[in-house]
Amino acid sequence: MSDPITALGLMSGTSMDGVDAAILITDGERVDEQGPTFGVSYNADERAVFNEAVEEARFWQPHKDRPPAMVEANAIITRRHMEVVETALKLSPFQVDLIGFHGQTVLHRPERKWTLQLGDPAALAQAAGVDVVGDFRLADMAAGGQGAPFAPLYHKALVKSLPLGLLPSEGP
Repeated sequence: MSDPITALGLMSGTSMDGVDAAILITDGERVDEQGPTFGVSYNADERAVFNEAVEEARFWQPHKDRPPAMVEANAIITRRHMEVVETALKLSPFQVDLIGFHGQTVLHRPERKWTLQLGDPAALAQAAGVDVVGDFRLADMAAGGQGAPFAPLYHKALVKSLPLGLLPSEGP
């Protein structure tokens, strides 16, 4: 087991309704402690830009320049995540060691090994002064996955964190 770290996880899901953040302390195998959660909603104008970016992404080819709405959405997503991180770092009782930044998926075609998340992890790291890990989907797909590596890992860590009497039965 590794020494515990305090991680701030960020998520902006397919609903495109806002940014959610949660802080937890983990050794990479177990969730030792769950910290506070934070969030911010996107406004109607921002969601309209995101919807336009999703439409542009349908016709975008990897390694081509991004069209205008995708560029604008990238800036909005990065800025709004920075706002959540700033709030989280101010209000958290914990010193955050690492930020996990999913970004906003606007294109996901695992059968073609294509995926595109908007948001700038490097800009977020610079603004926050904390290491940021991003591009989860790309790394998972490169390793043969479907681009969603954390849900099963998180659930496994939660189960390992349950008191022994609450663990699911392993059968007869």
